[in-house]
Amino acid sequence: MENYQKVLDKTIENLNGGETLLLHSCCGPCSSYVLEYLAQYFKITILFYNPNISPKSEFDKRVVEQKKVVDNTPAKYPIDIIVDKYDPNEFYETVEEYKDLGEKSQRCYECYNLRLERSFEIADELGFDFVTTTLSVSPHKNSQWINDIGEILEKNHNTKFLHSDFKKKNGYKRSIELSKKFDLYRQDYCGCVYSKKESEERNKNL
Repeated sequence: MENYQKVLDKTIENLNGGETLLLHSCCGPCSSYVLEYLAQYFKITILFYNPNISPKSEFDKRVVEQKKVVDNTPAKYPIDIIVDKYDPNEFYETVEEYKDLGEKSQRCYECYNLRLERSFEIADELGFDFVTTTLSVSPHKNSQWINDIGEILEKNHNTKFLHSDFKKKNGYKRSIELSKKFDLYRQDYCGCVYSKKESEERNKNL
């Protein structure tokens, strides 16, 4: 498996300075370390596009926490945020065939692809240099899939994909530390109704 942290390190070494990055964020806690890390190198705009999150009240709560992270993160350049449309039907239609497969299955792959494809569309539209996602900071997310999807989408778009595996360099551990520091709400499920149900089942067996 490719060491995507080394790929990212090399990309950063070759930056001219001030490159723009559209950073898809799945939630405030996951973005905390990623922003702390990348905000010293890029002009970042957060894209909060997560139609998988359910219910709407959960989506709204995570938006608040995302804005809190942006407000508390020291950065070389101002960090902007785009809260994109919330249409859960986009998610349900995308994963319908795989909804019963469970966590870390094709269902999750399709969800990654949905959110990354939208990120590329917006990055192209607004003229960003790079696009990536915070998803790989979680130990529950498949970084190989995330980077594979990014490479495939890059071929059909004008924006470069920023390879990453933000779990490296203790990224996940740091995200937990920053979440405590910023007093963030840390959800106990990924976001979708299926992961919520699976989380509840796991907790019953504890």
